[in-house]
Amino acid sequence: MVGFVYTRHMSYRSDATASFSAESRRTFYEGHRSLALFMLLVVFVAPFAGLYVAGLLGVVIGVVVSAAAYVLTPSVWKWIGG
Repeated sequence: MVGFVYTRHMSYRSDATASFSAESRRTFYEGHRSLALFMLLVVFVAPFAGLYVAGLLGVVIGVVVSAAAYVLTPSVWKWIGG
C-alpha cells in the first residue's frame, strides 16, 4: 500500500484560505513590485494620516487599515482580475 507523502507544493488548505498565507502574499508581492512599493507607502503613511486627522484613535485605525490592506490586496487583485 502506498502512503500519502506531503510535498512542499501540496497544500492542506482550500484555495480561499491559501490566498491569505504568508507564502502566497510574499509570492504575490515579489511578482508585483510596483504594487508592493505602493503598499509600503500605505503601511507607513496611514498611521501618520490617522494621527493628523483624528489623533491617537486615528493612529490605531490607520494601523488596522494598513494591515488589512496589506493582507487583502492579493485576494482583491485576483478577484478584480489583475
